[in-house]
Amino acid sequence: MEQESISKRSVGVIGAGPAGCICAYYLGLNNNLDVTIFDSGKILRTLLPTGGGRCNLAHSEFDFKELAKNYPRGEKFLYSIFSRFSTIDALNFFKNIGVETYTQEDGRIFPITNSSINVREKIINSLKCKFINEKVIKISSEIENNIWNIKTDTNIYNFDFIVVAIGGHCGFDLLQELNINIIPPTQSLVGLITKEDFSKLAGVSINDMLFTHRGVSGPYIYKISSLKARENFPYKILVKLAVLNNLQKLLNTNPHKDIKNLLSEYLPKSLSEYILEQLDVDSHTKCHAINGKTRDKIIDYVENFTITAVDKVPDGEIVTCGGVDLKEVNPKTLESKKYSGLYFCGEVLDIDGFCGGFNLQNCWSTGFVAADSIVNRIL
Repeated sequence: MEQESISKRSVGVIGAGPAGCICAYYLGLNNNLDVTIFDSGKILRTLLPTGGGRCNLAHSEFDFKELAKNYPRGEKFLYSIFSRFSTIDALNFFKNIGVETYTQEDGRIFPITNSSINVREKIINSLKCKFINEKVIKISSEIENNIWNIKTDTNIYNFDFIVVAIGGHCGFDLLQELNINIIPPTQSLVGLITKEDFSKLAGVSINDMLFTHRGVSGPYIYKISSLKARENFPYKILVKLAVLNNLQKLLNTNPHKDIKNLLSEYLPKSLSEYILEQLDVDSHTKCHAINGKTRDKIIDYVENFTITAVDKVPDGEIVTCGGVDLKEVNPKTLESKKYSGLYFCGEVLDIDGFCGGFNLQNCWSTGFVAADSIVNRIL
């Protein structure tokens, strides 16, 4: 016992989100490590709203290079990380802690309980570490002693290694004091405010796009907002609402039907009415009265539906882009290139993915790699 005590090394994990907790889990499997998580809030609170409360844990893409294509920032950086901790590894982790999963047709993976609360409990119960509910206000290094200091609002703690897993929203001042370059964070997966007034369509959904009182939202729009996260407004978005290549045939075979009712076979009724209003076409016009010019206008409008994005919805993001510049980090170990013993994982890195479980996969994979790298250091 005395020898074990002497050989023990200490790790401070800053941030009790998904990345910090899975990192602490794998660190805690090693009996020669003492692990402490710091967070001023509740453990895994950011996990609760994921997947609409159902917890979209991962995505069923098992080729690591194909998986990495779903990250507008960080794709190539993730190659070695995903090759070490894949989707399969994430699913095995959850199975080991008692979380069974299922896969939807769209590839999204959820717990069979459809409960992020349940997943949170399982992860917390699996951790073998201390939790300190204090706010970290400073990180510093005693280089000559190979010791890291964590200063909170009430105490100072010493560690051999530190893992920063503070997420992508705040706390970057901790790292800027260490001269770690930070890519300024901005909203990524976020609803958009539009020039067009879609308030009459609020709540209407089509092709993974949701109309809102202020503009548009939903998975399709989140993907667009992610790809254009750093693009200046305004910009245009073209959406193919439906394919109307047989519209003339339908007009001919339904001559006495109102045009709005015919369009409603392709689109939600309120959207059909909105489109006809925009084109100045009476919604009660019979199909036989729709001439070729009007037909072509309808087809073009529906197949090239144009949205003008003018801003992001304030505080409406699911994920931000930005964070620790990947040039500062060794992609094989996630250790700082400037400081020995300082590691990063999760959304604190300038890595962000599309909707569908990709951002949590980033947390699981980088959390494991940071932990595994520390374990290998003490062997």
